[in-house]
Order: sequence, then structure tokens, then C-alpha cells
Amino acid sequence: MNEKKTSYNLLIGVFALIAVVLAVGIAGYLVAKPRPVTIQGEAEATEYRVSGKVPGRVEQFFAKEGDMVCKGDTLVLIDSPEVRAKLAQARAARDAAVALSTKAANGATSEQIQGAYEMWQKALVGEEIAEKSFARVQRLFEQKVISAQKRDEAEAQYKAAKATSAAAKSQYDAAVKGARAEDKAAAAAQVSRADGAIMEVEGYLDELYLTAPASGVISATYPKQGELVGTGSPVMTVTDLDDMWFTFSIREDMLNGLKTGDMLKVRIPALGNDTEYETKVSYISVLASYATWRATQDTGDYDARTFAVKSVPVGRIEGLRPGMTAIVTNR
Repeated sequence: MNEKKTSYNLLIGVFALIAVVLAVGIAGYLVAKPRPVTIQGEAEATEYRVSGKVPGRVEQFFAKEGDMVCKGDTLVLIDSPEVRAKLAQARAARDAAVALSTKAANGATSEQIQGAYEMWQKALVGEEIAEKSFARVQRLFEQKVISAQKRDEAEAQYKAAKATSAAAKSQYDAAVKGARAEDKAAAAAQVSRADGAIMEVEGYLDELYLTAPASGVISATYPKQGELVGTGSPVMTVTDLDDMWFTFSIREDMLNGLKTGDMLKVRIPALGNDTEYETKVSYISVLASYATWRATQDTGDYDARTFAVKSVPVGRIEGLRPGMTAIVTNR
């Protein structure tokens, strides 16, 4: 009886030992089993910065953060008194240029022409008197009645009167003919230049209204209403939700032959853990720095470099927003 009991206890001990060995082996296997690698990335989208060419003060916002806008919608009004002042100056300069051009095209007035004619006639009378005086002095000189100096003075007065008459005739002819072609062309060019200045300033006026460069959502607003903004300073950011992708940083020993055009299934925790979405790899490129996780082998064979992988959703993913986490499920 005692022998049977001893054999029974011995059998139980053997089974218990086997169970312990199996439990330790299973536990060791589970501990030593490599954990599945999780490849994690995030959603990104194309962003457009809304900025203007003209410095000024933010007068009014027509959209706020979170609003959906369409391409061409007016978003911000910038107030710039300097631009309005320049427009007034440009218009005044054009009015002056038009007046000069009109004067050059029309020529002298009838009063100016009549005045030039009378001055010419007066000069003719003076020339005639000077000519007769010179003729009398010349006869007296030939008769040796007067000196040569008197004769020379009379001749000089005659020549001066003749030159004055010719100048008056030229002034009259110019008044009748009007401005020269060169003067008219110069005046017309001044008008064109003034028109160009007005167009330039009006173009700056258009820049006071900042519009959406693309359809999307207003994701950020930088200045507050009433604040000053400089040339090129961003005022808003428009995010195009129709142009989104996922970016992953994958160590090279985990690429496993991944190439452009391959399909990746991703899970987006923010949209539910059970749904997988199809994406297509569109871009693979090495990053500038080395990975700092660990060496590829325990002996430290070499450091694995990290590659940026861009993957684009095959279809639109409702509710997807930039910054959401994406996890690859099929690598």
C-alpha cells in the first residue's frame, strides 16, 4: 500500500515538474518573441499663406478660423492711407499732363497770334526807318559831310532793326504753326506716364483686399483686427483639405522593398480603430540625419538611416485633419 502511494506521489511530482518546465518555456518564448513594429506617421495637407504686397492696418476680417472658404473669396481688408494719397497725387499729375498735351495740340490762341503779328509789323516799321536813315547817312558820308563813325553807327542800327524784324516774323510764324511735333509727342508721353502711375497705384488698391488663393479651411489667423502688417507678412493660413497625405519616417531595414506605387493600409485612431484606409506611396527619400534608435544588429554593424515616405489616400477620408496620427497595418 505504501509502495503504491509512493509511486503515485512520484508521478504527480513528475507531472508537476513537466508543467513548470512548460510554463517557463512558454513564458520565455513570449518574452523573447520580437514585438511587432509599429510604423507611425501623421496626416499633412497643403497650406497657403495669405499675405499682401501693401503694408497697412487690418481693417476687417471676412472669415475666421474654422470657416470653409472658396478660391477667390475676400478674407481681409487692409487700410492704407498712404496708397490713397498716392492715388490722388497720380491723378493730379495726370490732369496737369493732359492740360499740357491739350495746349500743345491746339497751339497758340487767336489773341497770341494777333499779338505776334503786331509785334512783327512794329519791327518792320522800325526796320524801314532804320534803312532810310542809313541811306541818308551813307550819302552824306560819300559827300564827306559826316565821319565814318557816324556812318558805321547808322549801319549798325539798320542791321539791328532788320534782325529784330526777322525775329518777330519767326515768332509770328511759330504762333501760326503751333507746337512742334516733338513737343506734342513729349506732352502725349507725359499723359501716358501719368496713366501708368495711376494704374500702378490702383493695382495697389486691389491688393488691399486679400483673397483666398485656394479652397479650404481657415486654419490660422495671425494678427488681430487693428494691428499693423508689413509687406509679405502672413495674415491667414488656408489649408486645402482636398490635398492631403500621410508622412512616415521609416528606418531603412524596415522598408522591406517598399517602393513608389505600393499600397499601404493605414489606421487612423482619431477616426476609429477598426477602419483601414487604402493609400498609395508617392514619394520615398532619405532624411538628412541618421536614425538614433539603435544599430541594426546587437554588434553594431551599421546605423540604419531613416527615410521619409509619403503616402496619398486613394479616396477622400471624411473627417481627416492635418496632424492626425496614422498607423501602417500591413508591413
